[in-house]
Amino acid sequence: MKKYICFAFIFYLSSLPCFSQIEAENEQNESIVVGTTKIDSLYREDQFYLGFTFNLLVNKPRGVDQSGFSGGMHLGFIRDMPINKKRTLAFGAGLGTSINSFGYDLLLTKDAQNTTEFQVIDEDINYDTNRHTIYLAEVPLQFRWRNSTPTSHKFWRIYAGVRLGYIYYFKANYKNSGEQIKLRDIPELNKWRTGLTFTFGYNTFNFHVYYSLNEFFDGTIKNSTESVGLNTIKVGFMFYIL
Repeated sequence: MKKYICFAFIFYLSSLPCFSQIEAENEQNESIVVGTTKIDSLYREDQFYLGFTFNLLVNKPRGVDQSGFSGGMHLGFIRDMPINKKRTLAFGAGLGTSINSFGYDLLLTKDAQNTTEFQVIDEDINYDTNRHTIYLAEVPLQFRWRNSTPTSHKFWRIYAGVRLGYIYYFKANYKNSGEQIKLRDIPELNKWRTGLTFTFGYNTFNFHVYYSLNEFFDGTIKNSTESVGLNTIKVGFMFYIL
């Protein structure tokens, strides 16, 4: 995962000269007066974001199904760095956080040796909840196109990129009428996350998709050689604020 961090750092640094060059070219034209209105010719777009998604699990072991609602909330700041004079093309690099919840019938327990066991919950077992909650710190990197102008915030946008993340908090919570199991330390959990992102829309409402490139767990299902795996697709809406 270190190579992803290096890539993010190099990407961010390499984008700064582009932005500085554009500012240097336009430093004599920072504002334009139209009538009585002063227009900023060096505007930036979509610096803050807030998103809500429905989280789908793919690459699931046999017998594992989602149950209940699985959702996520995503928020953060992205530095918008235009790379052309019209400011319709830009790079974006930022920092954010994400809270995600997953409900499905995969039970996590610990044996006598404190080893994690992954077990598919039998269909005839009644339980109240089996949910995993994940908190991530994230670094979004984007290539941005929009047909914006200095005078209008209503425009079409297409943003594509990657999102690097680290799980800093994880909780598995299982509860039935007779017992409750809570786990936080899962060595098999892949805390470093990498995913592809795609956002498109107009004005306020923007459709957002995220696909994780690496699996959640490296373990195997109990009494089986089948890997746990689990990738996620997050589908929802993203809202951007200047």
